[in-house]
Amino acid sequence: MNPKISLQSVTKSFGERSVLNGIDLDVSASEVIAFIGSSGSGKSTLLRCINLLESIDDGAILLDGTDISLPGLDPDPIRRRIGMVFQNFNLFPHMTVLRNITLAPRKVLGLSIADAETRGRELLRRFGLQDRADTYPDQLSGGQQQRVAIARSLAMEPEVMLLDEITSALDPELVGEVLDVVRELKGNGMTMLLATHEMNFAREISDRVCFLHQGQILECAPPEQLFGSPRNERTQQFLQRVIDAGRL
Repeated sequence: MNPKISLQSVTKSFGERSVLNGIDLDVSASEVIAFIGSSGSGKSTLLRCINLLESIDDGAILLDGTDISLPGLDPDPIRRRIGMVFQNFNLFPHMTVLRNITLAPRKVLGLSIADAETRGRELLRRFGLQDRADTYPDQLSGGQQQRVAIARSLAMEPEVMLLDEITSALDPELVGEVLDVVRELKGNGMTMLLATHEMNFAREISDRVCFLHQGQILECAPPEQLFGSPRNERTQQFLQRVIDAGRL
């Protein structure tokens, strides 16, 4: 059986700067993978490459055994299957919460207004935002905006979710409500890849944690192994700094 996602020797550079240096990783359906590492290690770029927001220079990205990274491939059908949530929400400020969520299902999937709104209101109910359907993003807290952004992505019924530092723009007291949504997604069997600085959450939510350094996965293991007895010296140094900073 094919992995849900397979990364094969993926490389990516921006000019002279090499960002991804031969990434290999297989992700099974319903698996949750957390990418950790210092800023600039390649976590966000890797997610953007999987979503085809960035083209890779070499290697291959497979979805259910099909290479989706081939040059000239139409990315839109792939993005319908792979949802992505960013750290800065990216909601349309001139649209209500409900319209933010229903726009893509109507325009891309061809849902009727009624069907799209039914789907959107159900997602808002799941995430405790049913009374915010007719408000605008600037009337919401950061945590509420991020929950709307996740709901908007889920409205397309993706098979895989990519979460790029989704709590980094939030005040600390708002982080928990967003992480609760991710816990629910895991409970429902969603395949997820997430870049995060929330080490305790990565330990709790992930099936495997991958440590990136200078564009390479130096270590990838179940969280109890990677956090409890990391084998790579660079991983050990990174985690010691995290512990010293009181973040683990």
